[in-house]
Amino acid sequence: MESQLADVLMLSRIQFAANISFHILFPTITIALAWFLVYFRVRHEISGHPVWMRIYRFWVKVFALSFALGVVSGITMSFQFGTNWPGFMETVGNIAGPLLGYEVLTAFFMEATFLGIMLFGSQRVPSWLHTLSTVLVAIGTSLSAFWIIALNSWMHTPDGFEMIDGVAHAVSWWDVIFNASMPYRLTHMMIASGLTASFLVAGLSAYRLLKGDTKLAPRKAMSAGVVVAALLIPVQIFVGDLHGLNTFEHQPQKIAAMEGVWETERGAPLLLFAWPDEETRSNAFELGVPGLASFILTHDMNGEIPGLNEFEEGHPPVKPLFFGFRIMVGLGLLMLAVSWLSTWFLWRRGEVPVWMQRTLVGMTFSGWVATLAGWYVTEIGRQPWLVSGVLRTSEAVTTVPGAHVGVSLTLYLVLYAVLLFAYLQTLFYMARKSVDVEEFEREAHVDLDELEARASAERDATPEEAR
Repeated sequence: MESQLADVLMLSRIQFAANISFHILFPTITIALAWFLVYFRVRHEISGHPVWMRIYRFWVKVFALSFALGVVSGITMSFQFGTNWPGFMETVGNIAGPLLGYEVLTAFFMEATFLGIMLFGSQRVPSWLHTLSTVLVAIGTSLSAFWIIALNSWMHTPDGFEMIDGVAHAVSWWDVIFNASMPYRLTHMMIASGLTASFLVAGLSAYRLLKGDTKLAPRKAMSAGVVVAALLIPVQIFVGDLHGLNTFEHQPQKIAAMEGVWETERGAPLLLFAWPDEETRSNAFELGVPGLASFILTHDMNGEIPGLNEFEEGHPPVKPLFFGFRIMVGLGLLMLAVSWLSTWFLWRRGEVPVWMQRTLVGMTFSGWVATLAGWYVTEIGRQPWLVSGVLRTSEAVTTVPGAHVGVSLTLYLVLYAVLLFAYLQTLFYMARKSVDVEEFEREAHVDLDELEARASAERDATPEEAR
């Protein structure tokens, strides 16, 4: 019986991990890409140059595609609270339910209301209304992230509630929402979305340039993506450090796993590489900088870091956290180098050389990899708790046979693989299609920028001016 429960638990965890991994790819794009669209739209309004509208029209298609997949996968994921984790809603549904409801009422309705105007109304409504719709959609995506991160943070650092007959009841919604880790987690996630969108914009625009699109639009878009990334990555490093200190205070076992610290020690080294072994409860092949982990976490080279052996109620799996953290940090440093070097080329030469454009293409989805690595560190690091100190993961899992979960898991994996492949193919097809438009302009000897400028002027003209 215990082995059957363990199988169901592991399969359900894998299934939810597959769902959240697929789903989170798209909000990490749309949250920040919506604000890029605001920037492109406002630049068009201020300058009147049609190149900004051409950039907007290309990237609003990417936004629409990403938004659609995010919505569909989000709905599927929410079903699993009832199918795979009934104990979660039974125990903390009084907290989770309202927060998810607030996300729908304040964010999703706003997005759904104005998304149609943003996608299809540029030629049908006044320009100020179209710009306003873009702004409201961007606000909606950020509000959605706010409520989801509030719930996720509460699961890590629960506050503002009391348990009555084994069920959580809110006593202070302020403390529930703005729990101890929420500000750090929200800021970290919003900047991660900004970096994901920045490298997507820069990488896909560089791909267009390499494919022969000589128009101004991909150059402007690539510059915007590179500069935003160069500005955000130092801030993310700073915020990540603050987030780490907050985690060290409230979830020291997670930090111990991330750093590979088994025994409580002072002057703990920052391990650049090691191979954690949970059977021997030690690390092999250690390569580290003496005292640096203690200095980062306590601001004292001789500071004390609790070891994993101190936590009798259990600690998270070590390898996923140890390596996931290093993947995230390594990609962050690579983003710093690529964005700063690209910005330097733009500043000194006015263009990015071909080899750097190829590098940007290779970094197109680096934000996805870094986000997934960080998300795994965060979520696996909460184990064995589903809600820290309140509800264990094993207490919330479904009692259906493991074979049923295995069938649904297989179907999910196949479907998500197909959808992800189709998504990536569509993105690069859209980029190549833009090059075909450029070829049409050259063969027909027309300038679409000039035609769009004339059309825009005619739309904005008064009846007297038109006559």
